[in-house]
Order: sequence, then structure tokens, then C-alpha cells
Amino acid sequence: MTVLVTVLLLPLLPDAAAVPAGTTARPAATRPAPGPGRRAVAGRRFTHPGVLLSRAQLDAVRERAAGGAEPWRSAYRAMRTDRYGSLSYTPRPTAVVRCPPGSRPGRGCVEERQDALAAYTHALLWYITGDRAHADKAVQIMDAWSAVVDDHTEGNAALQAAWAGSSWARAGEIVRSTYDDWPRSRVRRFATMLRTVYLPRVTADVADYNGNWDLTMTDAAMGIAVFLDDADAFDEAVVRFRARVPAYFYVRDDGPLPQRPPHSRIGSASDLRTYWFDQRRFVDGIAQETCRNFRHVGYALAATGHIAETAWHQGLDLYAEAGERLRAALTFHAGYQLGDTVPSWLCGGRLSTAMGADTEVLLNHFVHRDGAALPDARQVAERQRRHGDMGTDDLFVAWETLTHAGNPG
Repeated sequence: MTVLVTVLLLPLLPDAAAVPAGTTARPAATRPAPGPGRRAVAGRRFTHPGVLLSRAQLDAVRERAAGGAEPWRSAYRAMRTDRYGSLSYTPRPTAVVRCPPGSRPGRGCVEERQDALAAYTHALLWYITGDRAHADKAVQIMDAWSAVVDDHTEGNAALQAAWAGSSWARAGEIVRSTYDDWPRSRVRRFATMLRTVYLPRVTADVADYNGNWDLTMTDAAMGIAVFLDDADAFDEAVVRFRARVPAYFYVRDDGPLPQRPPHSRIGSASDLRTYWFDQRRFVDGIAQETCRNFRHVGYALAATGHIAETAWHQGLDLYAEAGERLRAALTFHAGYQLGDTVPSWLCGGRLSTAMGADTEVLLNHFVHRDGAALPDARQVAERQRRHGDMGTDDLFVAWETLTHAGNPG
């Protein structure tokens, strides 16, 4: 059985650019403008802002950014001096974003991800500083893409749409909910873009792909659903979360083998072990891509946290449903990140443990809301903060030490 393996090409970043300071206004509480498919849904009332961040959390971020306590002081400095937060940032929209797998060159892939992250960065800076120039910059970037982009093509189309779409939804949600100068016609055009260009891609069937795809796509789908007030799309994202998380993070109650992804063509036990990168023994917390590398496990943990956090703000506790698996995964991987000896039965005795700063959202919930200890996972996060790893992966994770470290909301 052939398993598609994602190859990620990480862009090289130039030196950070300073952001002019200035506070001229405070974000206002505005009513969301209607978008395509927007409707009153019986039984579900969406909370805005509510994609990854609540208003209470945003208020806490603003207060901490103005103070001098760590790690938020350093995290805020990193964001406001990053090139993504520069008021001279210029968007580079592309009509058809072409993203082949492997090392073949694409078109618009890096630019789209970077522009979406820049829009989100400026949305955060607007809320923190009250400087309308940042809101206007976020609007400029979002308007540029909604006027042009039409499709994603080639082998990485779904994952590319997920990376960018998750950041677009977060940026759009903050700006639409708090800024009164984004024209309603442009909000509707942006909503149309999310519904027609991104949502179909991120809801595609990828049952036999590495699980970070499905989880990242579901992250984008849920954020888009909240922005659109689309209860059906939200519920479909919940279904995918409930199906994929147990097929990605193993616990012993699953039995001798991990669960198969729903709708997968994986048939035999041998096929399943191959899908888990030839791992033969399964213990609490091991993930489908552990034997590939921790970097991709980190993407899956980040996406899982994003989904559960957005659902939390919409009144649905997915953390409780997946808590045993997620706490086990955090503990299992943190131990090896801290230097535990790798046994010979685990991935042939070799691990690639370079996980990024992908656990802030999960740790915030389990430690600061639930009161779990998770000492190893906390130690890893604290070490990453000390080493300055508090920014963005240039894909879909950005500024989460600032937004979620110790911020239960």
C-alpha cells in the first residue's frame, strides 16, 4: 500500500521589520456583516469573535502586551517587530495557487500562506494597539486576495488551502467583529472566497493521507464555518475531528492496533502498521507520524488544539472527548524532546524530535483550565519560549505564546 507523504518547503524569512507605534483608537464591538449562506440556525448560535480566540482572551492579550511580564512581553515584541506586522507589507495575490508535492516549484503557495499570516498578525496588532492602520492593512490584504483568488491546484492543494484558510478565518473574524470600516460588500466578497475557494478543498476526503492533513484541513473548515455562521459545515468539522483524532493518537483501550481512519482503504494489520511508518508496538500517546518526525506530529497537535479551542468558544467541549489521548500524546512526545532514551522497539530506536511551538493552545486548556500537571510538556514549552521560539511556523501556527499561554479566557 502506498501512503502519500507530505514534503514541506519552509520559506526563508528576511530580517524582521520594525512596526511604527501609535494608538489612536480601541477596537469596537461591531455586529458581524452578513455573508453568503449566513442564516439563523436553530439550536446553534455562534459567538463572535470565536475562531481560536474569544473577546475575553483578546482583552487579556492586550493587557499583557502593555505590561512587562514574561513570556508575553517577549512574545509581543517578536510579533510587532516581525515583517508580518510591518505597515509596509504588500500582498501578492494569485488567481490560481499551484502547489505540487515534493520539491517541484509552485506558484503563489508561499505568498498565500505569508499573506494570510500577515493579515492575522495585523488583526492582532489592531486589537492590541487600537491603531486603525493595522486594521486597514489586514483589510487591504484580505481584500486583495478575495478579489483575485479562484482555485488551488496540484497535489498539495487541499493542505495549502487549509494552511492559508485557517489564518484567513482568524484574521477575518477579529477584524469583522471589532472594526467598523471594513465595507460590508468586501466582507461578503471575503466570505464568498472562503465558501467557494477554500471550504470545498478543506472538506475533501483524505482518509489515506498522513493524519496531519485531515486535522489541519478540519482546523480551517471549522474556522471558516464559524466565520460564515454555517452550522452544517461546523457539524461536519466536528464529525471529522471525532473520527480522525482516535485514528491519529493511540491509547491502549484501542486494543493491540490503532484505529483505522474512517473510509480508509487500509485493510490488513500489515497495511495499518505501514501507515504508522512501520511501528509494531503501540503505547499510550504515540501518534501516527511519530516515526516520521515530531515536526508533523506538532502540526497535528496544533491543529487539534485549534479545533477544540474554536469549538470551546462555541459551547462544545471537544477537549473532554479527546482529553485522554491528547494528554498522553503531549506527555509521550515531551519526554523524548527532553532527552529520554529511545528504546529499540520505538521507530527502530531513532526519533526526529524537532517539534515546533505547537502545544500552547492544548497546554492552556489542560493546565490552566483543567488543572492538569503535564510537567514534561510544560517544561518543553518553557524551554522553547526561553529560546525565542514564540513566533510562527510560516504555515498556520502564529503567535500562540502571546495569545494562549496562560490565557484560559
